Amino acid sequence: MKTLRPQDIVVVLKLLRSGNKRPTYAQLANDLFMSPSEVHASIRRARAARLIHGPELGDRPNVQALEEFLIHGIRYAFPPERGGMTRGLPTAHAAEPLSRILTQEDPVPVWPFDRGPKRGCAFMPLYKRAPEAALKDEDLYQLLALVDAIRDGSARERELAKRELSVRLKGSL
Repeated sequence: MKTLRPQDIVVVLKLLRSGNKRPTYAQLANDLFMSPSEVHASIRRARAARLIHGPELGDRPNVQALEEFLIHGIRYAFPPERGGMTRGLPTAHAAEPLSRILTQEDPVPVWPFDRGPKRGCAFMPLYKRAPEAALKDEDLYQLLALVDAIRDGSARERELAKRELSVRLKGSL
């Protein structure tokens, strides 16, 4: 059995936003800056991990299992890699929706991205092309930022992110 990879979470979160009609592998690949074969492999691994229902249920995300994994397991399965100061796209508590609630202290965590609007401390995304995908899809961007807050935030940031993520996941049902 194949082990879940960080980019599989990005694919599942993108599927979450697509409702009952799953996009094609080609469309997902285009939206996420992946190859269709990478998307297919991600869906297969996510299905094996029970984060996605099988094809008989349209490969829809298993919201209950996804919520449990994101809230309780992601920070252990995929701990963040940090780096030095760089230009990038804000994430975790420095991005919406948490940036509206929490005060920002410099340097903020950013996904390294040469066209990013902010300078901050490098926080490697779950998938290297996540910044580009996030710029095309604000909902995906916010979900990924919430996941990053859970992966490496303070206790308060994690609690706020868990609450907000739960609301969004339940809203997708």
